[in-house]
Amino acid sequence: MSKGSPDGNVSADTGALADAARKAGARGLPPVDKWDPPYCGEMDLVIQRDGTWMHEGTPIGRSKLVRLFSTILKREGDDYFLVTPVEKLGIKVEDAPFVAVDVAEVDGGLHFTTNVGDTVCADADHPIRVTRDPDTGEPSPYVLIRRNLEALIDRKSFYRLVDMGETATHEGEEWFGVHSAGVFFPIIPAAELP
Repeated sequence: MSKGSPDGNVSADTGALADAARKAGARGLPPVDKWDPPYCGEMDLVIQRDGTWMHEGTPIGRSKLVRLFSTILKREGDDYFLVTPVEKLGIKVEDAPFVAVDVAEVDGGLHFTTNVGDTVCADADHPIRVTRDPDTGEPSPYVLIRRNLEALIDRKSFYRLVDMGETATHEGEEWFGVHSAGVFFPIIPAAELP
């Protein structure tokens, strides 16, 4: 399926990877968390912060192929891999592997849709978290999609969350945040609101 190169990168047969993903996921998401194939090297594939998948420096323009590859994505610690039952290829992810491109409030839950078509309701199993750049204070909001894979919440969706936000007590302190599925997700300490 893949061949090594002198620089340590692997020239992967994307067609073979796609076929393996298609077969494995014929009945939903493949059980990548149960697969532990041998590591075969690094693939020249980068998921950019904006959600663009780049293969050998070129954007992958076929959204169905990106969706298919997203189903065989696995995270181990800070490392990301495309896995099949027989091989594991390292890839680079600049921030989060997915981007939440929409949010809607439905029956008390905040439902996110990602750039690859996944949908998830923020709840205790799919928390929202916000980190802040220590130098600029700029927030980076995330929601857990599946199996320790997060989506960066895009700017327009984050602004909509802020519009829905309210102040509540969290761990003994006042925070500004949002409620979803009966869970409060803090965004910023209330004392730091402008």
